Amino acid sequence: MPSAFQFQCHLVLIFLAASKGETRYLEVRDAGENDPFLLLSEDLKRELSAGQIYRRSLRCIDMLSIEGQFTFTANQPQLHCATFFIGEPEELITIHYDFVNIDCQGGDFLKVFDGWILKGEKFPSSLDHPLTTSQRYVDFCESGNIQKSIRSSQNVAMIFFRIQLPGNGFTVTVKKISNLFPCNVISQTPSGRFTMVIPHQHRNCSFSIIYPVVIKISDLILGHLNGLFLKKPSASCAGVGDFVELLGGAGLDPSKMFPLADLCHSFHGSAQMKIGCDNTVLRMVSSGKHINRVTFEYHQLDLQEKETRKENSIEEFCFPSI
Repeated sequence: MPSAFQFQCHLVLIFLAASKGETRYLEVRDAGENDPFLLLSEDLKRELSAGQIYRRSLRCIDMLSIEGQFTFTANQPQLHCATFFIGEPEELITIHYDFVNIDCQGGDFLKVFDGWILKGEKFPSSLDHPLTTSQRYVDFCESGNIQKSIRSSQNVAMIFFRIQLPGNGFTVTVKKISNLFPCNVISQTPSGRFTMVIPHQHRNCSFSIIYPVVIKISDLILGHLNGLFLKKPSASCAGVGDFVELLGGAGLDPSKMFPLADLCHSFHGSAQMKIGCDNTVLRMVSSGKHINRVTFEYHQLDLQEKETRKENSIEEFCFPSI
């Protein structure tokens, strides 16, 4: 059976609603049979001719991976709505307000968040994002026409809004721009291959895969020798300024996930791990002294691999198997 986190991320992103008393945090209220990732339609992308602008209405809870112009018009009071945007790993997202008609004085709001939030957990985590949490929010009711365009720092962003008067609403145009050195990424797919490069920058970067996966690291360059260390008190990368860690957990925020393995020395070859967690993160910590690079590929654990893992795992945690 899928866990609660998988259920949220795979089946019910389009049924999210804001938790009572805290509009910034989203939680699951109901479940449905539709997979929101089906909204990320490759067929639609192929059908649009060059220069053609895709337009459609937004649902109260929606998810988009395509550029276009999107309009929300309330047909009844809508108190807890959100739209999640996701691009390819090497893309950033820009959101431009074309038209806004909401009653800020009456309690309506329209906010952009630089990243994603699910049930109070943020991606990227506060440790991995260049902005403070408060700086990641752009409130239309506070900024108005001063800031009509917002650009994300990674391949995901979201807007959330409350519109109480029927007929009110807004229109936004969403575009994507290239990101030469992608840092924090949520994968759209359960399988893929990616190379993360941090060129002489003091920053942390996380690649999140919201599936139990087999992950294989084929190349790691940190400027220093060889080694893969499982997390043990006597064997870790503590004190090393540049390293990669594998994390697993049941939430979205990498800083709240369980550390599974450290890689703190360069190697060429293959290091493979099976991680049966709802969410798997490869995280690179960089001191800024080196050009750090890691190449890895991943695919979703099949049913047989999951059953094999259950024989030697502890229910409350996610432990790796080499």
